[in-house]
Amino acid sequence: MYLRFGLMIATSAVVMFVLMYSNVFAFDHVRWSEERFYMALLMGGAMALVMFAFMRSMMYKNRAYNLVLVAVAVLLCAGGLYLSRSQALVDDRAYMKGMIPHHSIAILTSERADIDDVRVRELADGIIKAQRKEIKEMDWLIEDIEANGKVTTQEEADRRPVPSFQGTAASHLEDVIDALVMVTLLAVPHP
Repeated sequence: MYLRFGLMIATSAVVMFVLMYSNVFAFDHVRWSEERFYMALLMGGAMALVMFAFMRSMMYKNRAYNLVLVAVAVLLCAGGLYLSRSQALVDDRAYMKGMIPHHSIAILTSERADIDDVRVRELADGIIKAQRKEIKEMDWLIEDIEANGKVTTQEEADRRPVPSFQGTAASHLEDVIDALVMVTLLAVPHP
């Protein structure tokens, strides 16, 4: 019974991790993100504590196992929260890989929100352009760092400048294709 509980929490944490990507604007903006992993740990630990609190008197009678279960859940919560708040294990590339889906969410909400105020629409359009530009820069930087290593001095930065990218609005067709890909990937059960 305890093993089944652990498998249920682990499965739920994986599902939550995957679902955190459901609000990216485009499927090609999905990247591994330590931040989302840390949040999945935190949510998995919190879910374990809540579910255990509701089910303990009905199903879980072994005091030693109960203490281990609560300790593991608290460690998951504390570890996930610490790693999320400190960003201790996030380096240059991991930072950018986590920021690309984050920027993509800003594009999605700015594109799809029902905005009537002209000033707010101008703000949203500016956000869309800035986020698209920054995603292109981050993709380029990730590839450059992987191929050539990190730039640690201003002189190196002057020799390897980031190209000047432009943010643009996507066509409606791109939106439809990306939405279909996301729905298909999230709806189809995977073995």
